[in-house]
Amino acid sequence: METIETPERAMLVIPHPDDGESGCAGTVAKWVDDGCHVLYVVATNGDKGSSDPEMTSERLAAIRDEEQRNAARVLGVEEVVFLGYGDGELEDTPEFRGHVVRQIRRWRPDVLFAMDPLRTEGHTHRDHRISGLVAMDACFPYARDLLHFPEHIDEGLETYKVGAVLLWGSENPDTVVDITSTIDRKMEALAAHASQLSTDAARIEGFVKRRAESAAERASADGHRFEFAEVFRRINFRR
Repeated sequence: METIETPERAMLVIPHPDDGESGCAGTVAKWVDDGCHVLYVVATNGDKGSSDPEMTSERLAAIRDEEQRNAARVLGVEEVVFLGYGDGELEDTPEFRGHVVRQIRRWRPDVLFAMDPLRTEGHTHRDHRISGLVAMDACFPYARDLLHFPEHIDEGLETYKVGAVLLWGSENPDTVVDITSTIDRKMEALAAHASQLSTDAARIEGFVKRRAESAAERASADGHRFEFAEVFRRINFRR
């Protein structure tokens, strides 16, 4: 596996509140510590993720909004943008692509994170797949080409070429980030999503550390020696 240098600017396209923390919070915290400016773009409000018969979608959306903001503060994320789609309602539409392209052109990230939409070994949430596909398409060609979403140009937003996409949740990762120094912050940020997780801190710690240890072991085959890691599939774009 390859490593990657900390960029100046990064952006995450996140399907639901908590997906970013689960997938790459250790990397986000590490990069923020190194001076990277990070933007979260949260696609849905997570308003369906509850088994509580007394819960309403409206109340859950408000809860998850607050949880996401708290988690982002733990990591040092500079800004969080909520697109406000309903949980389970993401579609590959010009509107959704346009929202992501607008944020790319505004934030101008060197690296964009998204969930890997290409999986063959199991089923994933539809919003995960759609958000990953739209995020990659938004990078190329939509954010790059002048005649896509020309209204952005009228708003003063120039076209932009993203350097690379890092896809988390990939079955075939090729890039590793050492998160040994930030594993505690990852756990703290994930724990902020109390509506979605066990209240047992030991269970959260065990889950996070097992996954990070497994990622580090996977990277060790290529000579990397990390205690904890996050791994990604990397797509580079010509700039």
